[in-house]
Amino acid sequence: MSRLFALVLILAIGLAHVTGASADTGDKVAVTGDSFTVDDKTHQATFTGNVVVTEARLKLTADQVMAFYGEGGATNIKSFQATGHVKIVTKDQTATGDKAIFDPKTKILTLSGNVLVVSASGQMKGPELTLDLNKSTSVFSGGKSGRVTGVFNSQ
Repeated sequence: MSRLFALVLILAIGLAHVTGASADTGDKVAVTGDSFTVDDKTHQATFTGNVVVTEARLKLTADQVMAFYGEGGATNIKSFQATGHVKIVTKDQTATGDKAIFDPKTKILTLSGNVLVVSASGQMKGPELTLDLNKSTSVFSGGKSGRVTGVFNSQ
């Protein structure tokens, strides 16, 4: 049971990196879903079915959230992947897409597949959005999959 508990922590620790949660500030990351599976052979921990990840600054929902880890378990998280109806809601905006991948080492979050970001100032959509949390930069990409479009509200 302690191994399973440690693997549940994989998701919480890594998602805390995504959201910027900190043990110093008492931020907590809660993950719920219809089921949870750990596969030590493939080094994957997976929440499936109506997955909801909440933290003080954001809420993420998806059909499935997977953590990929190395031999070190919770201390060696390689990446996180959310798939199916991915929605990320913050105080100021909502982003949706088909898939989100987060690399805790580089702190790069990529949202892809019919990406739409909506805020009070307007909306942007395109095939892919890459957020570099270290540099605080966002890049919408069109490429071969389509174009990036924006609609902005006038003041």
